[in-house]
Amino acid sequence: MGELELDEVTTLAAATRHQDPAIGLAAVAALRSMVEVLEALQVDNARAQGWTWPAIADRLTVTKQAVHKKYRRRIGVGR
Repeated sequence: MGELELDEVTTLAAATRHQDPAIGLAAVAALRSMVEVLEALQVDNARAQGWTWPAIADRLTVTKQAVHKKYRRRIGVGR
């Protein structure tokens, strides 16, 4: 993650403590979106390195079925 992205994460994390719920909730939603992107990138990375679905699921603390269902159709995974 580059410096710009880290600055954005830091800014969003600080905004989650804002007194205005509209600002706080918007920050939470933005962070959730970032996490989804980062998770998908790391699942692709793990699969490219030969990780099994159960190993990925274990690290994400979800079931194998959940991670497989969510990511099995990603381009380039093919496993």
